Amino acid sequence: MSIATVDKPTDDGPPRRAITNQRNASDKRFRAVVTAGAMFAFVVLALIAGFLLFRGFEVFKEFGFGFLTSSTWDSGTGESLEGASFGVAAMLVGSVIVALMAMILALPFVIGTSLFLEYYIGKKLRAVLVSILDLMAAIPSIIYGLWGYLVLMPYAAGWAETINKYFGWIPIFKVDVENFDASPFISALVLGLMIIPIASSVTREVYSRAPQDQISAAYALGGSRWGALKAVVLPFGRSGLIGGMLLGLGRALGETVAVLLTLNLVFELKFQVLASAGGNVASLIASRIGEAGPSEIKALMAAGLVLFTLTLLVNFGASIIVSRTSKVAQ
Repeated sequence: MSIATVDKPTDDGPPRRAITNQRNASDKRFRAVVTAGAMFAFVVLALIAGFLLFRGFEVFKEFGFGFLTSSTWDSGTGESLEGASFGVAAMLVGSVIVALMAMILALPFVIGTSLFLEYYIGKKLRAVLVSILDLMAAIPSIIYGLWGYLVLMPYAAGWAETINKYFGWIPIFKVDVENFDASPFISALVLGLMIIPIASSVTREVYSRAPQDQISAAYALGGSRWGALKAVVLPFGRSGLIGGMLLGLGRALGETVAVLLTLNLVFELKFQVLASAGGNVASLIASRIGEAGPSEIKALMAAGLVLFTLTLLVNFGASIIVSRTSKVAQ
């Protein structure tokens, strides 16, 4: 009895294709352009920091860490640093206080505006309001400053007086002299209005990408619109809200004209937000640069470097917080 055998086929199919990551000429040119653009931004930042450090190095060398802890600003003879005394502690504290107050005042409006534009109105009206919101973000700061000085300040001074009347027992709302014009409170109101368009645009964009299936599931389970937004949209958009607010914080820290018009520049370390005294680093530079002598110019450059560093730290911190919040949300 013979047994038939079947030979295995010798043909293993077509040869495997070698997969490589070799880029063609167009990809290489595009990569080079994008890389050059990114590196150019870093080069510009490095040049700005280097220029400020070069002009203000003598001040840091002369006053050391005391430049950050002292609140005295005396240019002396104006020709040299001998006999002069410079410190930006009061201006740094003023910058942080005004910026944080602006964020606190703007936060509920940012959340409300973003949710309203995305989930409570029709598409046609939304397009119009979004365009207006973006236009508000592009308005120059001097317009906000003039509006705050001429229109808002008379009303806000009355609000500050009322707050002091009922909550003056709280240290931050206490004042030594009952003059409520040009206070950190009024500056924070103006900066809060400037923050709202920027932060709302970022937050609304993130809210628009919330998972629609989960929102529909919340409706199907009998939830209200606010219940669905609170359960799905707000947790999903937390990273966008934080990113938008911190982006607004970066603008508030460096705002110049609006603060200069709505806040009296006083070189004293004060935590009284209703008092007619304060300032920030940017308004200090703007108010003194026109009449500054050689020594004060160096001090102003050093103050600019401090503000530049503070803004970079805020932006880096915002990136870290947003990335961590996004991972938690996922």
